[in-house]
Amino acid sequence: MADVCLPYLTKTLDGVKTVCFISNFIILALLVPQHRYFDVYELRELINTKELMESLEKINLLTQIAYNKAAQKYYDLFHDELEKKEFDKKFIDEFLNLFKPGALICSAGCGPCGHVENYMFEKGYNIIGVDISENCIEIARRHYSKIHFETGDFTKLKYRDNYFDGLAAYYSIIDTPRVYLDKVLKEFNRILKRNGYLLLVVKEGDSEGYEEDLLGINSKIYFSLFTEKEINVVLGNNGFENLRTVRRKPYPDEIQIGRIFSVSRKM
Repeated sequence: MADVCLPYLTKTLDGVKTVCFISNFIILALLVPQHRYFDVYELRELINTKELMESLEKINLLTQIAYNKAAQKYYDLFHDELEKKEFDKKFIDEFLNLFKPGALICSAGCGPCGHVENYMFEKGYNIIGVDISENCIEIARRHYSKIHFETGDFTKLKYRDNYFDGLAAYYSIIDTPRVYLDKVLKEFNRILKRNGYLLLVVKEGDSEGYEEDLLGINSKIYFSLFTEKEINVVLGNNGFENLRTVRRKPYPDEIQIGRIFSVSRKM
């Protein structure tokens, strides 16, 4: 984490002037008591302490850092993968068929590739892609200029209540610990219109925790796997009626972990 830009401080340390920026001060200010002063060295240590280990803000900050580092590599590896996945396209089609043409759909945690968003856009739907990583959004905009992409945190979206007809979270909640899944689903519920539809796609399993790299790039990030039962329960607990949940085996060129696809309706 030595390359993380820490809060708004300008200080000479060992003869080297250290300048940091206010954007991360705003993030870290949420994580530490307001009355405490930390120098640069202390803050570098603090981000890895037990005090912050379960903080959603910390986890989201690490996610942002990791995907900013890995955005271009992620795009290079995965930008065309949907073309080869007939099961996935068929399930997305079933989701889209629930809407009238021109419906407004949020892609929460869209990443840099833009392929899922473009697939829905070309079917005649209005898409807003949101991602916490600025670099992911920059790449997505570069390749799909007709689609609206913007930076944002899907655990606290800026949109008013009942704004979207639909929402797709395509492998995006896998960087969220289970303990915060209710919070995420409540936010999805808030921005969806009544009887709006939610598409969730996750990787299957019962483990979660930190990984030390993303796509071979040194950057700590949280990963969660989910069971079909967990997905169904958390949907019901947060105001969604599960319409269909299916599992598929991994394709030969994927990480050999099953996938879970779910469509539900806001009640």
